[in-house]
Amino acid sequence: MRRAVAVLACLAVLSPATPAAAAPATVTWTVQPAGTNGPDGRRWAEHTLDPGGTVTDHLAVRNLGDATAVFALRAADGYLTENGRFNMLPSDRRSADGGTWISVRETVTVAAGRTVVVPFTVTAPADATPGDHPAGIAASIAGKRGTVQVESRVGFRVLLRASGTLRPALAVSGVTTSFRPNWNPLRPGTLHVAYTVANTGNVRAGIQGRVAGTRADLGELLPGGSRTVTAVARTWPLGRIRTTLTLTPVVPGAAAEPHTVTVTTWALPWPQVLALGAVAALILLARTRRARLKRLLEQARLEGRRSAGA
Repeated sequence: MRRAVAVLACLAVLSPATPAAAAPATVTWTVQPAGTNGPDGRRWAEHTLDPGGTVTDHLAVRNLGDATAVFALRAADGYLTENGRFNMLPSDRRSADGGTWISVRETVTVAAGRTVVVPFTVTAPADATPGDHPAGIAASIAGKRGTVQVESRVGFRVLLRASGTLRPALAVSGVTTSFRPNWNPLRPGTLHVAYTVANTGNVRAGIQGRVAGTRADLGELLPGGSRTVTAVARTWPLGRIRTTLTLTPVVPGAAAEPHTVTVTTWALPWPQVLALGAVAALILLARTRRARLKRLLEQARLEGRRSAGA
């Protein structure tokens, strides 16, 4: 059975074995945003606060196992993995941003088959900078797997934003290009453009990319996040090729300027050169054969006339 219906996937953290209570073997659970009476259908919690502002929200922990379980509750800074999935800092790393805004009690005990609603409070610091401060809340339970201690956690994303001017911005670095020819001379080759895109603004942004006329949706980046991308485009080998990489942040309610980088790639038309050389060789061979045949015919006619005169 899946352990979560929330955004944050179940994460197992391994550490050296320590004396700790083992989790019930069959325990499974879900954690999701809730109202005071239970889950309210939200996939994540989202709040915009003024600096110093406070809001109270709720989460619901549902025990799907067959025994009472004690879950540890924890908030932490959030981030996106390289494949674009949301995650939280592991338990051994201290939060420095949105995770510190959230206060929630340390544990909750949930009987088998029951759901418990837990309030949590979000307080923006008085000096909170405008923009997004991603975080998450998880319910975890400890157990042993072999000789190591295992912490499994399930949670959801908390989108926190401090009011103020949103500033979408992207930066691109480490651009490299390569061209792979298609050995069919009648087809274009493949241009590979690899680069790292970073969100240098203060707001999460979807990113639309365009390379050599080929568009791609690169997903979302949180402020401070980065991702390595390889774009592929079809192009003809025309020697020195100038390619423009355009990345546009997409932020609802905020104007965003595209970020553009132009790179140069050498794409030599070797398949086409080899094909033309083969055609030229065939033409030359045909002409050589025709000339040789012509000489043989002339020689035969000459020998025939000599034989007739003798």
